[in-house]
Amino acid sequence: MCSHTTKHRCIIQRSAVDISSLFWCLPVVSSVSTTGAGEPLDEQTAQEETEDKLKQCIDNLMDKSAKTRLAALESLRGAFSSRLLCDFLTERRLTISDCLERSLRKGGGEEQAAAATVCAQLCVQLGGGDESEEGFKILRPVLSAIVIDGCASVAARQSCASALGMCCYVSAAEDGEDLVKSMSHLESVFTTSYPNFEGTLPTPKAGTPGLHSAALHAWALLVTLCPASRLTVLLDIHLLKLQACLESSDVNYRIAVGETIALLVELGRDIDREFEDSDMLCECLKGLATDGNKHRAKNDRRKQRSIFREVLHYIETIGHWMRRRVYDAFKEVLESGVRHHLQFNPLLRDIFGLGPPLILDSSIKASKISRFEKHLFNSAAFKARTKLRNKVRDKRADVM
Repeated sequence: MCSHTTKHRCIIQRSAVDISSLFWCLPVVSSVSTTGAGEPLDEQTAQEETEDKLKQCIDNLMDKSAKTRLAALESLRGAFSSRLLCDFLTERRLTISDCLERSLRKGGGEEQAAAATVCAQLCVQLGGGDESEEGFKILRPVLSAIVIDGCASVAARQSCASALGMCCYVSAAEDGEDLVKSMSHLESVFTTSYPNFEGTLPTPKAGTPGLHSAALHAWALLVTLCPASRLTVLLDIHLLKLQACLESSDVNYRIAVGETIALLVELGRDIDREFEDSDMLCECLKGLATDGNKHRAKNDRRKQRSIFREVLHYIETIGHWMRRRVYDAFKEVLESGVRHHLQFNPLLRDIFGLGPPLILDSSIKASKISRFEKHLFNSAAFKARTKLRNKVRDKRADVM
């Protein structure tokens, strides 16, 4: 069985084309597969075939050809997203971690970006136990180095920022030092978007708004793990400066900032019932929620108004924005496979307080799964924060 502890969150030589599409046609081991002659495969045989293909992909991570390595990473990305492979990966975690570290250190920008995504998926697959923490110890330094490297590919830095946030969230729950370091590296990225001493926002360079958004989202995810004493400091440092960034010229960064503000306000109220967001902030959010500026693209205005209406609603009604940030982080890493993991991955079910993994008949309709996903948002009891903070607040407070 997969090693999954409660202490965190109670958490070939084939052508490159063949490799890149390998896992989109892998047999699903929980259903009946067939051989090339149309004969049914039993579950064990299907599992063995899947594992053989996985082993070949892992071997290809060490290939001299960058094209082959990249194809292998993309195949692993699809496999890790669409099925649970904890037992298989636990036995090979160090080999995979070493291969991913090599791709991050020596690969080009595209390979680095793909490797970072697989890093995050690997941590989610391994769960919040010792195996995941072990892998994070290997990968955190190189992920952090790329995040803060101004000469690295923007796409690689962006992917590494997201991966650093997720890996730390899953794997470093009881290590305050790793949390502090990871948050500091992420802060060093998005704070370059803050206004200068004259109150003027810097002109963003090409690609940087996306990088800033990824770093900010990853940072916000880690903020949810901080003890109350640290949260108070973070609110004092960042809330007003983030408010100024609501005037950013990039719509997606404005949205990321607004979502982060909603999270910080919620956390502020959580640690201090008398915490109040400023009237100026609410007026600013209302302006963005009704923005009709003709200088902005119509689709940008529509997207912005939709998001900021929701942000404003959460702030005015004391909603649960943290629940959304955590869910969105996992959805970004797992993509369309997030529904599968919400059903069967013990880590995610534990984080969201959904009980033991579901055992569903393969004939269940997609609409049933959609209702399950909806249940995640509508659940009144979001247990992850309470569980986590009760267990680790004292340990973290000493470090932070």
